[in-house]
Amino acid sequence: MSFTLAIVGRPNVGKSTLFNRLVGKRLALVDDQPGVTRDLREGAARLGDLRFTVIDTAGLEDATDDSLEGRMRRLTERAVEMADVCLFVIDARTGVTPVDEIFAEILRKRSDHVILAANKAEGSAADAGVIEAWGLGLGEPIRLSAEHGEGLNDLYAQLQPLADAYEERAEADAPVTDIEVNEEGETPAQYDHTPTKARPLQVAVVGRPNAGKSTLINTILGEERLLTGPEAGITRDAISLALDWDGLPVRIFDTAGMRKKARVQDKLEKLSVSDGLRAVKFAEVVVVLLDAAIPFEQQDLRIADLAEREGRAVVVAVNKWDVEPEKQQKLRELREAFERLLPQLRGAPLVTVSAKTGKGLDRLRAAVEKAHEVWNRRITTAQLNRWLVGMLEQHPPPAPGGRRIKLRYMTQAKTRPPGFVVMCSHPDKLPESYSRYLINGLRDDFDMSGTPVRLYMRSQSDKNPYKAKKKPGPSSLRKHISGRSSK
Repeated sequence: MSFTLAIVGRPNVGKSTLFNRLVGKRLALVDDQPGVTRDLREGAARLGDLRFTVIDTAGLEDATDDSLEGRMRRLTERAVEMADVCLFVIDARTGVTPVDEIFAEILRKRSDHVILAANKAEGSAADAGVIEAWGLGLGEPIRLSAEHGEGLNDLYAQLQPLADAYEERAEADAPVTDIEVNEEGETPAQYDHTPTKARPLQVAVVGRPNAGKSTLINTILGEERLLTGPEAGITRDAISLALDWDGLPVRIFDTAGMRKKARVQDKLEKLSVSDGLRAVKFAEVVVVLLDAAIPFEQQDLRIADLAEREGRAVVVAVNKWDVEPEKQQKLRELREAFERLLPQLRGAPLVTVSAKTGKGLDRLRAAVEKAHEVWNRRITTAQLNRWLVGMLEQHPPPAPGGRRIKLRYMTQAKTRPPGFVVMCSHPDKLPESYSRYLINGLRDDFDMSGTPVRLYMRSQSDKNPYKAKKKPGPSSLRKHISGRSSK
């Protein structure tokens, strides 16, 4: 990446639509109502031969207090300070507003490079707004249509010289060792799943609204990178952030709070929940964050079960532990409820944390790393078959109809999550209880607690391969003999 571009402007001027256009994916939520975006979302942008990082920001509001709008504005101002170039977007059909003039003045003072873009500029209805944009004193405005992809050539022409300047500066400042490390990171071993900077560990933090997901990630980062507050449902997009978590390369996803499906009526909340579900599918480890005051509600169980069904390694974290008065008694109750309500995640790590104070985050990091290692674990076929013999001797399979089901051979077919294949006779008659017996044994004997384990039964016929062939009858024998005698 040669430079960073922050897209800023009033709410509902098309910043997220332009962000999606530049990254080539529908990463940011887009809707007609203003104020959809609240957090800073980063993406790898591509424009012609330019490669850069683009930041989608919340709409600039004329508020400086501690309200939600004021906190969103401070986060956007922080993005302006982080970025190398600011793309100031106005609505060409609405024209220049007093708020646009205020923020144009702020950008002139805070950013070294500001590019002015008049979005929604397709058609003659936008001509007046484009002409008004000259009055902001930020140079010639670019006529853009993020929805239809118009004007991107003009944006490229303005970014090209800036990209060249930043690339020359980066080449002059970069040490030689950085290049060597990057080249090694791009060629990992075939079966080595150790997280690297090039391939970080994908972690999704999920839970009900107001469980403290954004606060937890901010504490891990050591900075106020995500918007937080007492209001429930602040986070809307699934925001991904790359970080080094005490030596562990991680890309962590902050997701929107998931309420019961019957309560989700708003279109925007439906989009937020679906974005969070997509983050779970792309994650490797899912941290289910609970509130210590009201743990294991029905929605918490559904979220944890979803992560298990998707085949992701699960770590359960109980937040707000700093305000819990009876910690030992509460911990015993949590463990008992966990084993009773989530038997499919038996043995998964249960960690108590405080997102506000940072207590317990070292244990959470260790649990995430261990869960990822188990999720990628591979067991040799020889070990599995020795283990299978012991399991069969301890508890033989059933014998429906008087004929015992035979389990002959076992091997591991896949990892992420671990999947095993057992060759047996009559797999359709093997009860589910016996499969659970084998899965629980795998978890206990090979230290695979907490990770989803998939067990597949395959049929292996024990029939004589010559049994199906037709035996020669008397007539065929006579023909064979008469044929030989005639010769």
